[in-house]
Amino acid sequence: MSGIELSSTAFHDGTAIPRRHSGEGEDTSPPLAWSGVPREATELVLLCEDPDAPGTTFLHWLVTGIDPASRGVGEGRTPQGGREWPNGFGRVGWGGPMPPPGHGEHRYFFRLYALSEPLPLRERPGVEEVHRALEGRELASGTLVGTYQR
Repeated sequence: MSGIELSSTAFHDGTAIPRRHSGEGEDTSPPLAWSGVPREATELVLLCEDPDAPGTTFLHWLVTGIDPASRGVGEGRTPQGGREWPNGFGRVGWGGPMPPPGHGEHRYFFRLYALSEPLPLRERPGVEEVHRALEGRELASGTLVGTYQR
């Protein structure tokens, strides 16, 4: 499987996500850019998750149906053609980092998937359901990791 290059002008891979993008700040989604999407992709899916959350992986952002010809998304915007889903906070769209105070540094995995066919999901999918639905549909993917600590 080929790789998609995923980046942000707000932070670099492995570095801290600015407070403005967190639940403590303006809670606005960071800008993202991507390249290397295969021509045969029918849609892109964007997922942001925190595997360091207490109990289970926490869903911060899920967007399906993104136009595979798009090259990124601006700060606080929905990707072109995308449908935003409920996050772990119960709100539709971006829910910025907000780990428990004193819980240490959490990692936030932004993943972009190029798919061969649309993703079938029920109305309030959990992270595990999304990953199961992705199986066998991935043509390429890219990952960007940010950190945040309270």
